[in-house]
Amino acid sequence: MTLFRLLTEGSRALEQSGVPNAGQDARQMLLAAFHLDMVHFLLNRMQELEDNSYNRDSISLYRDMIGRRRRRCPLQQILGSQMFMGLEFYVNRHVLIPRQDTETLVEMVLADEMAKEKEKKKAANADGRWLLDLCTGSGCIAISLAAKGDFTKVTVADISKEALDVARKNAGQLLVGWDVDTEIDEETKTNRQFEFRQGDLFAGLSGSVHKYQVITANPPYIPTAVIATLEPEVKDYEPSLALDGTEDGLEYYRRIVVEAGEWLDDRGTLYLEIGHDQKEAVTGLLDAAGYENIRVRQDMSGHDRVVAADRFICHHI
Repeated sequence: MTLFRLLTEGSRALEQSGVPNAGQDARQMLLAAFHLDMVHFLLNRMQELEDNSYNRDSISLYRDMIGRRRRRCPLQQILGSQMFMGLEFYVNRHVLIPRQDTETLVEMVLADEMAKEKEKKKAANADGRWLLDLCTGSGCIAISLAAKGDFTKVTVADISKEALDVARKNAGQLLVGWDVDTEIDEETKTNRQFEFRQGDLFAGLSGSVHKYQVITANPPYIPTAVIATLEPEVKDYEPSLALDGTEDGLEYYRRIVVEAGEWLDDRGTLYLEIGHDQKEAVTGLLDAAGYENIRVRQDMSGHDRVVAADRFICHHI
């Protein structure tokens, strides 16, 4: 048996099952099973594999991976990771797989924060910039902003304990120099703190009196009836709790837009990922609630993807 023959075997099996990108997926799983990079695969792909326990275990693992992929389990869940904003995030069946479209939201926040740099320095806020990420899932949005932005405190919230466990693992692995899930006393409150709150949207913040300069959210926004039409990798393996936006897909936007005003600082900004056809509905909700400077950012495919809006300062007076 050679690596090339294993790759051919796996590719054909996936093609027969109708798996998209069968050859590419089979190659990634082969490299993972044998702990190889592409250079060593290319150098050794035609050599007969030695009959030893390591190779037998690797072949068995690879074929098990192929079997799971044939049943349309997402490749990222099989491999246990997904790249996002240049960082490798751990994922499992309890969280949505981070997608490139969502990078649009992170990039928009970072660009806006850079533009506000002079204003931030003038404000001289001793507590720094604070970020709240709702429906955090794997934590990809919040952790990327913590790693690449200039925030001093980041709070993530999710209704799912299992999702928060994934986010906690990712934060622990990816955030160097941050106090992850630890209490910060007054003497050390300028340290970078990353905390986790379990609850339905803002419910996990009960008892807190803090305001945030930035609130982000990628809430469930797929209409219930549409979920059954999605590809098997999504509808059968990703958590429905993170997908189902109820009948019209807008329920969580309605709630966030109304409730966020209590948690946004003066001139704070709300960033929402949206479905490609939800621009008018979500901007309408924000306008009706009195938000200002409402703008929309498109993703790399040219689809409307993020809506941002600033808090209406007089809204709470």
